[in-house]
Amino acid sequence: MTEILNTLILGSGPAGYTAAIYAARANLAPVLLTGRQPGGQLTITSEVENYPGFPEGVMGPEMMEKFREQAARFGTVVHDETGTAIDLKQRPFTVTSESGKVWKTRTLIVSTGASALYLGLPNEKALQGRGVSACATCDGFFFKNKVVYVVGGGDSACEEANFLTKYASKVYLVVRREALRASKIMQDRALKNPKIEVLWNQNVTDVLDVSKGKVTGLELTHTKTGAKKQVPADGLFLAIGHQPNTELFRGLLNMDDKGYIQTVPGKTATNLEGVFAAGDCQDSYYRQAVTAAGSGCMAAIEVERWLESQHA
Repeated sequence: MTEILNTLILGSGPAGYTAAIYAARANLAPVLLTGRQPGGQLTITSEVENYPGFPEGVMGPEMMEKFREQAARFGTVVHDETGTAIDLKQRPFTVTSESGKVWKTRTLIVSTGASALYLGLPNEKALQGRGVSACATCDGFFFKNKVVYVVGGGDSACEEANFLTKYASKVYLVVRREALRASKIMQDRALKNPKIEVLWNQNVTDVLDVSKGKVTGLELTHTKTGAKKQVPADGLFLAIGHQPNTELFRGLLNMDDKGYIQTVPGKTATNLEGVFAAGDCQDSYYRQAVTAAGSGCMAAIEVERWLESQHA
């Protein structure tokens, strides 16, 4: 393609689609590449109840389809493509997709999101949204008076376990070592919570039961003895971290030690003029749909103003 775009958006979660809506309404004629998971992490979430404007809740995939329709309504051109190569050393920037298509653009909005780290069990992915979750804030409400297990030993795991006690009747924290890695204050909160029981030296080695369409139990394996046991469970929450989808930009954009893109405080601008980052690829703290959408709005406005400053 020889056309030079005003802005190209990589990623199609709430950040990417919101950026597209604002950019399109600013007559920037944005193009959006959806990436390998069109719609982002919300497409593997069941019901979303904490996004403003949906008092009765909305299914994650349906919500993201509405985002896509709204972006397209204002003129965003959406391609189900994934950027696999990028040249930010010369202007206009060049992005090549896995199908070999090439886009040239004056500005770039990176909204590639992040992926929760999973254990790698076959049933785990099959039961996402059916009892397996990586976000207690998103899904905890659905486990009222249920028995749930949280995997992890760091701050996130302790925080998730404590949060889940607002709803669940019992929370088991599965820790593969004999000690927690969490900060002292987070450890104290978890260990003193009467609803939380820590299972030391344990790994989750299977999730049961796909045939029933929801989590009914887990297989636990002792890390030292290898002894296995099956336990009933209504839910499994993974709290072993997230991995930002930023590998494509490594060495090109400033990142923290975990790979999250670093932006100017209070803005979405990166260290490279004309490149902006929004959503979970630059946010390791909130990781919510509504905050991602807000940062997508910010990115589009910053793009518009940057282009004006360049007399583009």
